[in-house]
Amino acid sequence: MKFTQVITRLPALNCAEGQTTADDGRPDSGKTRQQFFRYIEIMLELGIRVTILPAEPDFPDAHFVEDPAVILPELAIITHSGVLSRQGEGALLAPELEKYRPLYVMSDKGQLDGGDVLLADKHFFIGMTRRTNMAGLDEFATVVAPLGYRVTPVAVDSGLHLKSVVNYIGQNTLLMTSAYEALPAFAGFRRLVIPDDEAYAGNTLLINGTLVMPEGYPVTREILRQTGMPVVTLDTSEFKRMDGSLSCLSLRF
Repeated sequence: MKFTQVITRLPALNCAEGQTTADDGRPDSGKTRQQFFRYIEIMLELGIRVTILPAEPDFPDAHFVEDPAVILPELAIITHSGVLSRQGEGALLAPELEKYRPLYVMSDKGQLDGGDVLLADKHFFIGMTRRTNMAGLDEFATVVAPLGYRVTPVAVDSGLHLKSVVNYIGQNTLLMTSAYEALPAFAGFRRLVIPDDEAYAGNTLLINGTLVMPEGYPVTREILRQTGMPVVTLDTSEFKRMDGSLSCLSLRF
């Protein structure tokens, strides 16, 4: 899929107050913004039109715009987060999303985070995590199945979301850790397996033929280099302290 636009949100100065399971210190808001703006520069360098929404101090996780919404060519879906403090973020995104797509707003009967929604061609793989459950998957499936999409659940035993460690990088190829290599759900794909101690680099983005990955993971970088695609690295140390990564920071369409 060729992307032409991304929607992002400026991290709030109190972003360190957001949800996290990481234990390597509090993020620095100034450095967080520096890394965010480098992310924006990369998108611009790759020919993407960028929308930057204002910071939302009442929602310190709101710069992770991928979780409260999923964008398809046909529509945008506002998800229902399993985290109470994040359940207002979708309403903040809705006015921007409806400029580009019809909206479907999920009910509160289940829960689903966009970080658990992995799309490979016309097939959605949905991570079953603390943030996403079967009720959320079922509702999501009722919306996308009539549009020709398949939906498959994937048990996630490590990482906050499925896309924390498994991502589609085009050419029928998934980047993942060894824990997911043998899953029947992924049997039809070429699987590039990265070391467990570089699991964070599993969250690599394919943007119009270029792979964007976090800085500091040399084995994964070499694996990606062998795909023949250009590889760009970015320091995401502050976002990692918030359980965040590259895909979390934008909605791409």
